Amino acid sequence: MEGRIAIVGGGPAGMMAAIRAAGILGGGERVVLFDKNDRLGRKIYLTGKGRCNLTNLRPWEEFATHLHPNQGFLKQAFRAFSNEDAIRFFESIGVPVVTLQGQRVYPASLVAGDVARALERRVRVSGVEIRYRTRIASMSDLSGFDAVILATGGKSYPVTGSTGDGYALAQEAGHTVTPLFPSETALLPQPYDPGLPGLELKNVGLHLFIDRTPVESDQGDFNFTEDGMESGIAYHLSRRAVWALCNGQKVEIVLDLKPALTLEKLSARIVRDSITVRKDSLRSMMPEALIDPFLRANPGITAAGLPARLKEWRFRIVDYKGYERAVVTAGGVNLKEIVPKTMASRLRPGLYLCGELLDLDGDTGGYNLQIAFSTGALAGASAARYLLSLR
Repeated sequence: MEGRIAIVGGGPAGMMAAIRAAGILGGGERVVLFDKNDRLGRKIYLTGKGRCNLTNLRPWEEFATHLHPNQGFLKQAFRAFSNEDAIRFFESIGVPVVTLQGQRVYPASLVAGDVARALERRVRVSGVEIRYRTRIASMSDLSGFDAVILATGGKSYPVTGSTGDGYALAQEAGHTVTPLFPSETALLPQPYDPGLPGLELKNVGLHLFIDRTPVESDQGDFNFTEDGMESGIAYHLSRRAVWALCNGQKVEIVLDLKPALTLEKLSARIVRDSITVRKDSLRSMMPEALIDPFLRANPGITAAGLPARLKEWRFRIVDYKGYERAVVTAGGVNLKEIVPKTMASRLRPGLYLCGELLDLDGDTGGYNLQIAFSTGALAGASAARYLLSLR
């Protein structure tokens, strides 16, 4: 009997691995895909706020700056299946795409389910055997397979089945798992003014301070929600903020409401326009709904002190939202134990690992799905070639 490949996990990385392996083997009869759910790609339905930000079209040199903690690890997988390859692939399976602000690529329908269903159809057409509602509890459950691909995802959005099973399987195979923590998640300030949730700020600056030292900044949009500072640039800063909180460090976010103006130019404008700290006067400085929270956060503020407070509204961050809301899991299988050219385990022949299971994650903007597609495609191709080499 010819050898077979087991793929554990039917998310974006696992489906891409199955499709690529079946293509190289000339059919999917030797590929078995295991998933705990009754359909594949459940997490995809939630991505991009239900729109599915498939990838980002930035060239590798820019793309890599949005990866953590090892930018170079993905380079060979990205070259083997790039963002442009991803676009061509999805269009070939009936998912036309559109590129929006920030080089973010979405299905033209802006419906995430279209992506998940198209991928599942392609897996089926490839002839891959899909075993739904099947949980792999131990590597011994896969003893009848010649090659194994672990593509179980991380721990974020556990309602979709991402409950971290793959970390235990990787450890059983001898791998090291670096500390895990939620990333791209809401950061909760204290005190948190009840007037802030529901506000969306446009083109502002955020600066992250850890133990009073500035470590990271970004400019753009974000929301105040019931859970704290969320989405956009707040997500970008959340990775380092959460790690610092996990390590007992003091975390502050400084909000700059006027990032396009220096303190000096802002002061001159306030004097020129005779802006005071009255509500009607502050409407030219910030959204009206933000005025009361701003004044409550700065009691006794004078016109002279207004420019500094507009540039430096400080929030002490005391907590964060966990895996139930986090976009991605940071940490994972140690990259030093993975061959970046093939996604093969350095410790166990015939074992391949890919996707969110790895200690590799990206910022919001399509980077994490591209990590899944690139590493999944490479793992599937490598496992298939390994199988062929056993003849």
